[in-house]
Amino acid sequence: MILCLETATDLCSVALCERSGVIAIRESDKGRSHASLLTVFIQDLLNETGIRAGDLDAVVVSKGPGSYTGLRIGVSAGKGIAYAASVPLIGVDTTLSMFYGFMEIHAEKYGLEGTDLFCPSLDARRMEIYYSLFDVHGDAIRSIRAEIMDKNSFSDIPETSRIIFFGDGAIKCRDVITRSNILFDADFRISASFMQKPAYEALNQHRFEDVAYFEPFYLKDFLTSKPVKNLSGK
Repeated sequence: MILCLETATDLCSVALCERSGVIAIRESDKGRSHASLLTVFIQDLLNETGIRAGDLDAVVVSKGPGSYTGLRIGVSAGKGIAYAASVPLIGVDTTLSMFYGFMEIHAEKYGLEGTDLFCPSLDARRMEIYYSLFDVHGDAIRSIRAEIMDKNSFSDIPETSRIIFFGDGAIKCRDVITRSNILFDADFRISASFMQKPAYEALNQHRFEDVAYFEPFYLKDFLTSKPVKNLSGK
């Protein structure tokens, strides 16, 4: 049994999973609710299933990229549980779990072909997105990166390959990218349940994070806005 925490976006999602699939899940898409809901969801699921933290095979966190605050809250909670219960900590790339989720839930409606490419993308403010590019087997064609989208984005990829965009960074690109043979899925919704397959792959291979030193993959430095009002009065 593994506990999966997904906090890379506005969605706060917690799932208890076995190798066969998801056992229980709690989710809320109320923005900026991670700090107040995450630990409540975790406790609810453990109580509901009668599982103790020490009975878990691992705690799994979405390691980014994504929301700086959301990732920090999710990773902090995951590290705390893993340390206290003496169970392994697993970090899963956010875009990788998105790929698995898309292939599980949305892929069938597109009649997939072997040359299709998949672009899980996250909003990184303005016209920039975090994204990866995967082939139909889940192999990375482009590793995780942050890029500003314009009309020439992805023009280097042959148009014989269809590219399917999904995630909250996809829709902002729809009116910008001019490449043909491209689709934008507006229905995709991230979830902790999508972490089940890549997490068990990591568990099988003993790919664990160092609880003491693991940090989220922010990709970009956290930026704060400059106060408009001088609060010091100087």
